[in-house]
Amino acid sequence: MVTAKMKVMVGLLAVVLLLPAAAFAGEPIVTTEWLQANLSKVTVLDVRKVEEYSAGHIPGAINVFYGVWGIKKGVLLNELPSDDDLRDILSSAGIEPTTAVVVVSKNETIPLRTDATRVAWTLRYAGVENVAVLSGGIEKWAAEKKALSKDAVKPRAKTYRGKFNKQFLVNKAYVTGALGKALLVDVRAPEFYKGEKKLDFVPRTGRIKGAVNLPPGLLYNADGTYKSKAEIEAIAKPIAGADLNREIITYCDTGKICTTWWLALADLLGYKNVKVYDGSSMEWLADPNAPSEP
Repeated sequence: MVTAKMKVMVGLLAVVLLLPAAAFAGEPIVTTEWLQANLSKVTVLDVRKVEEYSAGHIPGAINVFYGVWGIKKGVLLNELPSDDDLRDILSSAGIEPTTAVVVVSKNETIPLRTDATRVAWTLRYAGVENVAVLSGGIEKWAAEKKALSKDAVKPRAKTYRGKFNKQFLVNKAYVTGALGKALLVDVRAPEFYKGEKKLDFVPRTGRIKGAVNLPPGLLYNADGTYKSKAEIEAIAKPIAGADLNREIITYCDTGKICTTWWLALADLLGYKNVKVYDGSSMEWLADPNAPSEP
């Protein structure tokens, strides 16, 4: 006979078992401590080069190099693969829509750090529900003397059937139509936003007309770990505003670094209508007729 006391105990056990998943669902940035405690509950996706992964990785991590996720299309860099190619990548990696994934990259520089956020955004675009990045990257994990493995992990392939979140991605034509309506957020360092500098592969200096600036460096502490949610919110709110339904379009030079603020705004702070302009400055500033400043 099942007593009332037994029912209560079963209910409490169910809540305890669900806590890690629930906590993860609301935390797109996880610490090394959290990951160590939850390794058995997540898929760790290491996006470093194969030789770096082979030299030592988080135990159980699978390896799918960043270059598979951000490809070159024509002259444009860091573009999304086709949906069919993404399904193949996710199927080969054994990732399903319900898989909890923690993306791990190197942490030395912001471009390397954003390998993780670009892949995390790509997973979310493809319909993976629970995705996080590791704060501090592989360097912090190693510096804390946490376990490293040299054993390659071969994932069990599964057919990926996720529903793509097409609303996360916009093209040049969409941005043109959104000028004066959506909030355009330029996620580059201030000197690039102000038109004082540019990267070699960007056709000219300047920014999309009307864009505001949220530099990626504002997200991080001096050691490359993420600031707290409260600190990030205090930085974002004066720029993005308090309306969580406002349409926000993030961009940078190639559509990679802007995913840092996409992740922070959409998955951390709860803004519901945040998009990435994949072509970014590289595409926009190649068109002399595209509204730009200064």
